[in-house]
Amino acid sequence: MSNWDFSPPPESDLGDREVPLDGTHLQHKPIALLVTGSIAAMKAPLLARALRRQGADVVAFASPEALRYTTIDTLEWSTTNPVVTKLTAAAEHLSDDNPFAAYLVAPATYNTINKMALGIADGVITSALGSAIGRMERGKTQILVVPTMHGSLHNSILTESLNKLQTMGVHIVPPRIDYGKNNLPDEKEIVAEVSRVVSRSPLKGVYIMVTGGATPVPIDNVRRITNRFTGKLGIEIAHELYLRGANICLIHGQGRYLPPSYLPHQIISTYQEYRTKVSEELQQHPYRVGIFSAAVADYQPEQIFPGKIPSGGVLKTINLIPTPKVIQEVKNNFPELYMVTFKYQENISHEELINIAQARLKQGYPLVVANRGEERGIHGEQVAYFVTKKDNPQQVISKKQIAIELSNYLEKTINN
Repeated sequence: MSNWDFSPPPESDLGDREVPLDGTHLQHKPIALLVTGSIAAMKAPLLARALRRQGADVVAFASPEALRYTTIDTLEWSTTNPVVTKLTAAAEHLSDDNPFAAYLVAPATYNTINKMALGIADGVITSALGSAIGRMERGKTQILVVPTMHGSLHNSILTESLNKLQTMGVHIVPPRIDYGKNNLPDEKEIVAEVSRVVSRSPLKGVYIMVTGGATPVPIDNVRRITNRFTGKLGIEIAHELYLRGANICLIHGQGRYLPPSYLPHQIISTYQEYRTKVSEELQQHPYRVGIFSAAVADYQPEQIFPGKIPSGGVLKTINLIPTPKVIQEVKNNFPELYMVTFKYQENISHEELINIAQARLKQGYPLVVANRGEERGIHGEQVAYFVTKKDNPQQVISKKQIAIELSNYLEKTINN
């Protein structure tokens, strides 16, 4: 722990109840957060603020049992809206004046889930859900339920109710299972599922494969040749597409940075695993887009030495040979796939970089994302250029912005 000199914190432009935005996937989306009587209700204020970080306008509904574990003041501070705790002449449960884009029941208790499945409306939460189901059946809203209860309550009655609700169109968000309990997942995971459900992106439901990270080649059973790329860009791209509702799979090289657990992904540890997994994945699912941001090994040892090369002696000569080009194999074997490829260079000018990218376009790739090690943003961010046949190269700064602009580009392009 570092020593504190008792100086005050620097001033912030954010107001007391404001939150910094992580994105805009829920912007202009009114979300009803229905809080029921689980001990996990203590986390509801954090969940409300996480929803707001994606731009949501959150209104909390709280049952009397939920208010044993959180408070009206805390929920109102977290949402910046009055909390609905009872039914009044204003008919808050109907939400006619400001219809909700989604109803999120988190935590959702055993009692609430079963009442919901049976159509019981005997309180503020269940009455709001009765109206929500009617709206959902007319295509006017979405409902998400996050089951949260002790494992002994996960019985056949609960399973029957969950199956019934799912058949009706309710989205069941899997709980985090620990210590014999169905626990509330991390707030970011819940927000990601809400974002996917309410998304109206043209990419919703589209199968997109993303690759990222390093693809090492072994020298012996212990040593390998790799590069310094972390795979953070691939994770950013896959995450952005996931929030927009795409059916993504991230093939990610093992390294310091791992994707969040809720993001569909497969970890590979070698170039050969990468090559095999890419081919298998494209054969098994109807992918329309492939985004190849992985730092694929260009060379591999001609021979992999058995065991471990003894240390301390004279190292044997390692002959390197070129690896097969995975993107070329994909292009040959899956000609209908829309391929986004990446090109990284060093010790060249900007003009040379763009010329190299344009040469790849001539090979039949529709979009090349090119960058060079010498060019960085004012804060050290990655600077890349989107190079296509139709438009002038577009400069994009930072990994997050590359992910956003690439997703925007695909939204405009995918149906053409």
